Amino acid sequence: MFTRFEHFAASSLMGSEESPPRENGHLAFNRSWEQVAFALAIALSKSGHYEWEDFRKNLIATIGEWESDHDLSDPTWDYYQRWYTVLEKLVLEAGLVDKSELDEKSSALLNCASTHEEPTH
Repeated sequence: MFTRFEHFAASSLMGSEESPPRENGHLAFNRSWEQVAFALAIALSKSGHYEWEDFRKNLIATIGEWESDHDLSDPTWDYYQRWYTVLEKLVLEAGLVDKSELDEKSSALLNCASTHEEPTH
């Protein structure tokens, strides 16, 4: 049986077991922030803030790190948490925000998601 890392590394982002979760052939997001993080990562890459290949390689590494610290049957596995970890890293490296601003915005977004409010800018 392949680990998540091996399976992801052997395939492209779409069409593997480690590609974004799908339901009836469509991307599946269980929480609103997952869709935001997914779209933001793609948009920032297309805008030239980082190469998509850098995102993919970092995601593979992040999945591998999680697997080295957890049992594969660990129910805390969350694809979009790994995705967000990479997005956060690349946004900071690109200098788009500083760490304190990112923490503040992330906290506000997660707070709004839990209360179903719209974030303030």
